[in-house]
Amino acid sequence: MKRRARQQQTVRIDYVCHGIGHVELRRFDPARDSFVALTALLHRAFTPLGAMGLNCTCVDQTVETTRLRATRGDCYVAVCEGRIVGTMTLYAADRESPCELYRRDDIASLRQFAVEPVWQARGIGTLLIAFAEHWAATRGYAELALDTPQPAADLIAFYRGQGFRIVDFTRFDGKHYDSAILSKPPVATRTLASWSHRLSVTTPIAYAA
Repeated sequence: MKRRARQQQTVRIDYVCHGIGHVELRRFDPARDSFVALTALLHRAFTPLGAMGLNCTCVDQTVETTRLRATRGDCYVAVCEGRIVGTMTLYAADRESPCELYRRDDIASLRQFAVEPVWQARGIGTLLIAFAEHWAATRGYAELALDTPQPAADLIAFYRGQGFRIVDFTRFDGKHYDSAILSKPPVATRTLASWSHRLSVTTPIAYAA
């Protein structure tokens, strides 16, 4: 089906974010990007959750785990001044997921979502979510889903502010906490369709494991 056919062309989207400057949103490219650097970014972004005693995968995952998770979906990076400042991986139906929602044909999911700590609260997370919605909507998915630790109340509040709603709770294998599963109908944004967007509102950043 069309929604599961991965586009082969390079996707590059240019943005202007007030207070930041030029931000490029594009696919992660192993030929010029580093999985080692991407893993380090994830570790830094998830440090606060690790400090809460939450053993999220991204807290200390290996480079090989980052590679496997990124290559199983569509991995995107936000780049500013030549440096990766944010990332996310978008998945089609995941038959191997222990989460029932993620296994459904009409559900896309957002994983490995993080923003470099010093770049947070500048709208980059909102930018990534907006593109994730567009990605899901233009491929015909009915919902865009993600999960985050239930004890992380501030993250759940952030996602609710982005229009997500809690639809379930689950305990993933090996975790010491329950995860909230959140979902929303995706919207294809006209400004994203034209590959241009001006972000004028800064908002808090969150992470999806």
